[in-house]
Amino acid sequence: MPPGAGIPKAELHLHIEGTLEPELAFALAARNGVTLPYATEDELRAAYSFSDLQSFLDLYYALMAVLRTEDDFAELADAYLARARQQGVRHAEIFFDPQAHTARGVPIGTVIGGLSRALEAAPERHGITTRLIMCFLRDESAESALETFEAARPHLDRITAVGLDSAEVGHPPSKFREVYRLAREAGLKCVAHAGEEGPPAYVWEALDILGVDRIDHGVRCLEDEALVARLVADQVPLTVCPLSNVRLRVVDQLADHPLPAMLDAGLLVTVNSDDPAYFGGYVQDNFTALRDALHLDEETQRTLARNSFHASFLDEEVRAAYLKEVDAYRAG
Repeated sequence: MPPGAGIPKAELHLHIEGTLEPELAFALAARNGVTLPYATEDELRAAYSFSDLQSFLDLYYALMAVLRTEDDFAELADAYLARARQQGVRHAEIFFDPQAHTARGVPIGTVIGGLSRALEAAPERHGITTRLIMCFLRDESAESALETFEAARPHLDRITAVGLDSAEVGHPPSKFREVYRLAREAGLKCVAHAGEEGPPAYVWEALDILGVDRIDHGVRCLEDEALVARLVADQVPLTVCPLSNVRLRVVDQLADHPLPAMLDAGLLVTVNSDDPAYFGGYVQDNFTALRDALHLDEETQRTLARNSFHASFLDEEVRAAYLKEVDAYRAG
């Protein structure tokens, strides 16, 4: 492992578009003739200050204009994987938002082709195994999600799961029951963002209507004792993103984060970076910040790392090998 990488871990909640660092954004803008509404990289980075989820999403979607070609998507994914290796990531399950690109005239095959090229090279190039998760934008229509799924059918051999992201409030998981039914029939795994800004009721819907294997975020589950009992009994993984929660005002400061209470309740919690270019840190940065703010000891960090592999969509043999790496790790 590279110096400072920390414990071996899997990252399960990572939006590839959210890894677009200002330097790459300006490089791709120059290559594709796109004018950004910021004069310098520092000016753009200074804009990464958000009052809520929507204020983040506004900038997030605006910057996607620089992503045009298969090479752009391959470069974006490869840049993330290089950073992930430095953060101790051994396995990454990566979200992408096809509707945000097809709406700009970029074919879905271009997006999946570029991302897949980087992901297929990742084991040899970065020592990281990967899975690709296609997300539907919940603030778009259910019909748009269905159209996106049908457009992706020729590429499903490269996709492990479907997910649900973007603005949560007012867009319950039940809106997408039909496309999730089709995904399950196609043999795909299912995940969904729920219980970040939205209420615990959205987590129930994701479980009972969409049939998800994992809940992304889920921090508001603690407001519902029956929901916590269900999540614990079924050991449904929660992909928690602490620095994201602070940046998007889900919690005021990291010292207030409910992660210790979630672990104490017996929930299967994992730590992830969400949109690290925007939220101030990649996954080991999240581990380090949690350690410092919440005084997490080494064994708790080991539990979180183990959880990340247990919660992954890895084959059992590969999962077992990674768990051995976690057990063998000793902090320097």
